[in-house]
Amino acid sequence: MDAHRIAQVQDSFEKVAAMGTRAAEIFHEEFFALDPSLRAMFNGDMADHQRKLLVALSFVTRSLHAPDKFLSEVEKLATRHVGYGVRMEQYNHFGNALLRTLKRMLGPEFTPELCDAWRDAFRMLTRSIKEAAYEGVSAPTQAAG
Repeated sequence: MDAHRIAQVQDSFEKVAAMGTRAAEIFHEEFFALDPSLRAMFNGDMADHQRKLLVALSFVTRSLHAPDKFLSEVEKLATRHVGYGVRMEQYNHFGNALLRTLKRMLGPEFTPELCDAWRDAFRMLTRSIKEAAYEGVSAPTQAAG
């Protein structure tokens, strides 16, 4: 990703993160709307899941300029998620829910150019996830939007 796209993703996430846990709530609404069966994977306190989501997204977006800072952590996270039963194709739902959340929260600021920047970031992330946790699996992972 080039510096301009990285800045777009970082700036837009800062705006969303400033809205607090509402972003994570909307994300989960969108995620479960895409595939209601995913709700069964979330045991325990949803507020805790939402907090962890925001922390992870914040960490990744802040580190986009230096992927080596976060890719090893993302790979560990992906491996853990395999143990939770997450299948590679479910990352499509994650990416699409994220884009829908950004669109809802940013409104007209979520331009096609910004959407493309987020897609680029998501592709970089899922490429690392696939290599770490789903080696040899060929299902596509890309956010459609």
